[in-house]
Amino acid sequence: MGGQELPVLKGISLDIFKNEYVALMGPSGSGKSTLMNIIGCLDSPTGGKYILNGHDVSRMADDDLATVRNKEIGFVFQQFNLLPRLTAAENVALPLIYAGFSKKLRMEKAMAMLAKVNLADRSHHKPNEMSGGQAQRVAIARALVNDPAIILADEPTGNLDTKTSIEIMEIFTAIQEAGNTVVLVTHEEDIAGFAKRVVRLRDGLIESDTTKQKSILQA
Repeated sequence: MGGQELPVLKGISLDIFKNEYVALMGPSGSGKSTLMNIIGCLDSPTGGKYILNGHDVSRMADDDLATVRNKEIGFVFQQFNLLPRLTAAENVALPLIYAGFSKKLRMEKAMAMLAKVNLADRSHHKPNEMSGGQAQRVAIARALVNDPAIILADEPTGNLDTKTSIEIMEIFTAIQEAGNTVVLVTHEEDIAGFAKRVVRLRDGLIESDTTKQKSILQA
């Protein structure tokens, strides 16, 4: 702000490993949105390093960051962020245009991803012809289509009712169990409960970092 610096994250050190399912939690102003933006290569840190898949992305130029975002990170947002004039299949295929795939291959991969989220039968429908839950599933398919290293979900159930929210979170569980890394940003405890690890932030610091223990069922 002007010449005044406002430190948001204060020397955070965090490792997220391949195939983890992590929820980032914290009140407004805790720094979780800034941390999410750095993980998603939307922002660059003013100090320190961010290593993604062995590459230091913290000092990359904007064009290089855009390439990393498209290849390595699949985004799912609260508002779905689908293009209203495109069909579900065309929305899912969008990241593949920038990746240089042919139209035929783009549509094949898009249809395969829609089938993964049980929406192949809605591939020709536009966003205004779908429910909120269906639109979010299209957004999840779009996030998966480039086989990214990380699925980054920002309040993905914020606009959905409870039943639909659970259905969406079950899809994220299946994505993680299939081998993807999922990082979820939420302020809802029941949604964070789907994750295997919960990192809580407060005032720009990590307040706690808890991994769930697997329960052992006794006969």
